Amino acid sequence: MSEETRSLNFIEHIIEEDLAKGMSKKDLRFRFPPEPNGYLHIGHTKAIGISFGLGEKYNAPVNLRFDDTNPIKEEQEYVDAIKEDVAWLGYTWENEVYSSDYFQQLYDWAVQLIKEGKAYVDSQSSEAMAEQKGTPTQPGVDSPYRNRSVEENLDLFERMKNGEFDEGTHVLRAKIDMGHTNMLMRDPIMYRILKKHHHRTGYDWCIYPMYDWTHGESDYIESISHSLCSLEFKPHRELYDWFLDQVVEPDKLRPKQREFARLNLSYTIMSKRKLLRLVEENIVSGWDDPRMPTISGLRRRGYTPNAIKKFIETVGVAKRDNVIDVALLEFCIREDLNKTAPRVMAVLDPIKLIITNYPEGKEEWLDAENNQEDESAGFRKVPFSRELYIERDDFKEQAGSKFFRLTLDQEVRLKNAYIVKAESVVKDDAGHIVEIHGTYSEDPTIKVKSTIHWVSVRHAVKAEVREYDRLFMHESPDTHPEKDFMEFLNPESLKIIDAYVEPSLQDAKVNDRFQFQRLGYFSVDKDSTSEQLVFNKTVGLRDSWAKESRSKSATSKKPENQAKQKHNQPQRKAIDIIQQLGKKYTNLPEEKQLTTKAEIQELAKNVTYDELKPWFNTAAKKVGTRIATMITLGVLLEQGLDRNEDVDAFIASGLEDKNEALVTVAKGL
Repeated sequence: MSEETRSLNFIEHIIEEDLAKGMSKKDLRFRFPPEPNGYLHIGHTKAIGISFGLGEKYNAPVNLRFDDTNPIKEEQEYVDAIKEDVAWLGYTWENEVYSSDYFQQLYDWAVQLIKEGKAYVDSQSSEAMAEQKGTPTQPGVDSPYRNRSVEENLDLFERMKNGEFDEGTHVLRAKIDMGHTNMLMRDPIMYRILKKHHHRTGYDWCIYPMYDWTHGESDYIESISHSLCSLEFKPHRELYDWFLDQVVEPDKLRPKQREFARLNLSYTIMSKRKLLRLVEENIVSGWDDPRMPTISGLRRRGYTPNAIKKFIETVGVAKRDNVIDVALLEFCIREDLNKTAPRVMAVLDPIKLIITNYPEGKEEWLDAENNQEDESAGFRKVPFSRELYIERDDFKEQAGSKFFRLTLDQEVRLKNAYIVKAESVVKDDAGHIVEIHGTYSEDPTIKVKSTIHWVSVRHAVKAEVREYDRLFMHESPDTHPEKDFMEFLNPESLKIIDAYVEPSLQDAKVNDRFQFQRLGYFSVDKDSTSEQLVFNKTVGLRDSWAKESRSKSATSKKPENQAKQKHNQPQRKAIDIIQQLGKKYTNLPEEKQLTTKAEIQELAKNVTYDELKPWFNTAAKKVGTRIATMITLGVLLEQGLDRNEDVDAFIASGLEDKNEALVTVAKGL
């Protein structure tokens, strides 16, 4: 959708209204203000995308400001990681600034408020102040120190700054209204004593400003026009404005705070405190563990900036919090890597296939297409020999009609190579198959239903594959007040596999991404060495959780409802559901199209070619149905269905269609 035709989100409407009222475009300035107390996670990408996206849209500067007012939790490591993450996403900031740059100005303004009788030093304990705060329905109680003289407050505050008092003995509070309906306005703390080392100012300061006092004043100093925050800061807006009222000069631009819904993701936690616990308790290997929702973890796992930006764009800017299915994020990376990742062959669960009529010692180097999505990707050479590794799941001695792969009575095509027929097996003492013996044919007239991948034993490169699953087994692991979120950890979130890959991967570099054909997308990990390749599984070709989620939903129904459904409503075939989804496809918004496509792909696993083939003749005007049919065909082809004239003709008709969505799906085949 073009920029001109795309509807504006509510933040853009606010900016457009300000411009219409006379604000100059030259006055627009935004900022992204992370606290350097942890690594950025996927939730932060929404705030990053909004602020930097507005900067790009309006050609306005965007500051990267570190809100470094708490030396207890903040470290230079986090500053460096945040800068790397924002740059990796493809954004450029105008100025790199720090709240600590403004410590002197903030102190001077605080002194001004004391002189005006709008701030005072409170010497109570934190517990006493909390008791006096009141409740949302009951007003608070004035501190016994609220009416200290200006002179005493100035003296105490200066001595706090000079380090004469211990931590916790005094705080500086704004004098607003202890009976205010907004509890944040009940004399909020502006400064506290912290005798800790600061990553930038060292021990120059032993009093540090609170976030609410620092945030708006920093925006003002930097001439930020629109201060964009997540929804939890909406109650803070009144205090934000009150603090600005005390310092803003009439001839200078005044920042405006507005709030948007934060990004919550299923099966994920977004609290930096809880993520730090995972690191400290060695549940994960570090902040960049590929199971972590951090940007560095996603990068190491093989995610791309384009996929993350597409995800954020699809989610959109909302005013109310909601939980986004992590499957949408996974869908976006599949779509991106499908276009860009070279196709290679790898075998993760190997069993040996010996082609008895292929000459011993002979080898051939066959042409293999690198990426059918990219015409410029070209071809590579893959070696073929008498002994091959294939996936154990690609062979059964006996199988039903829906098993298209290799059996003792069914031939298959080896990807980029020949047709093979299994004739016998060798088993160990426990009855497990250890070898398959078969013959090959170069006869082009032989019709087969399936194609499988393989790796030549003689040329295979051994590699470690780290297969990741979701870190948590519950879709909302940190929303149970009676349970620790750690109770929902998935004990099988990491599986290490000894695999074999084709020799073209021998020189793969860290962060190179590939599609292991028929298996998923994988990225070279930083732990790789010249002696040992290590791959991280980025995402599978299909959402393996979708079917499980539907199964859980079905089992949660009451038994009587299940019985009623069983007796009164025959189960619908997957192909019928797919066609129903297809009828509505073109009328759906983009986000819903993505989730519907994922649902069709999951249903397609239960569709046979014979069921799908009649839909190749769908009328051209029924575009949605044709798209659903094309999506389903893609799944069958990835499962090993061999292409034939009917398949090629249907794909060709899709490529020639006027509908862009249908053409896009057809290009993927």
